[in-house]
Amino acid sequence: MAEDSTSSDLRSAAFVVKAMADENRLRIILSLAAGKKPVSRIVEELGISQPLVSHHLKELKRALLVRVERSGPFIYYELADPRVVTILAELRGLAVELLARRTDF
Repeated sequence: MAEDSTSSDLRSAAFVVKAMADENRLRIILSLAAGKKPVSRIVEELGISQPLVSHHLKELKRALLVRVERSGPFIYYELADPRVVTILAELRGLAVELLARRTDF
């Protein structure tokens, strides 16, 4: 039986959401919302180690959420699509509302 487009779309969405399912990756996305940056700048802004930032950027790149630009010896990262920031803002708002209603901590 052929896979319907809804199932394929949901699998694609799950792949992207899974790549975003880490607080540090979300922080990196928000950092890149201001424009392209080298890893060193992201490390400085977020206060997390360079190897950890590089790991998370690799995962975000694999999910096509960020893209890489080389300029001489420098490597810059930027968001592949600015809509990810809008989606993240909506998700943050929803999470805050849902968790405010939660009573079974």
